[in-house]
Amino acid sequence: MDAVMKGVRGAVVLALVIAVAGCGKWKRTAMGTAIGAGAGGAAGALIGHAAGNTAVGAIMGAAVGGAAGAAIGNYMDRQAAEMQRDLEGATVERVGEGIKITFASGILFPTNSADVQPAARENVQKLAGILNKYKDTKVLVEGHTDSTGTAQYNQGLSERRAASVASVAEGFGVQANRFQTVGYGFSQPVALNDTPEHKALNRRVEIAVFANERLKEAAQQNRLPATN
Repeated sequence: MDAVMKGVRGAVVLALVIAVAGCGKWKRTAMGTAIGAGAGGAAGALIGHAAGNTAVGAIMGAAVGGAAGAAIGNYMDRQAAEMQRDLEGATVERVGEGIKITFASGILFPTNSADVQPAARENVQKLAGILNKYKDTKVLVEGHTDSTGTAQYNQGLSERRAASVASVAEGFGVQANRFQTVGYGFSQPVALNDTPEHKALNRRVEIAVFANERLKEAAQQNRLPATN
């Protein structure tokens, strides 16, 4: 039993290191291989659970690891590079076997509104074009707010904003069944809500892109789908 627990702890530590590195500058296909070498999909599920229902948690929870994870990582590398090139005002990060995209809400929406601004629709259109090119992914869209106002109001606003981004992307041809949307209100800040600058950081939309079952199966059989 001790040996089993040591193995689980080692897998979790390794996957945590990968998760943290992925949120920074390390964004190579080798991340998928590393997860598989030390932990496999089981560690991905453990880390996903530990991270909660967040963009990073969704990505890590979907990890398969090993050679298949490396192949998925390569698939994600290519589209992440296109996102970094084409999406203005977005932070694009390679995390594990997926991609995390963060938009400041001020870029996407007017104050206290869930209507995507006309200038921002072009950005969502570009994102939709990339998602349509790399079809074998799931997409989680999360809305987050600062702490101004009531919890109930912010919860509703965050949900509407996440749904609005998904709806616009669907309008540009992305299949609706690829999306999951969720709002967190001000329950998951990335900074203190003590200054206007920090509050602006908390007002954001995070998007997680990760492999669907078809992509996982293809990667395991070494036959990744071609892109358009």
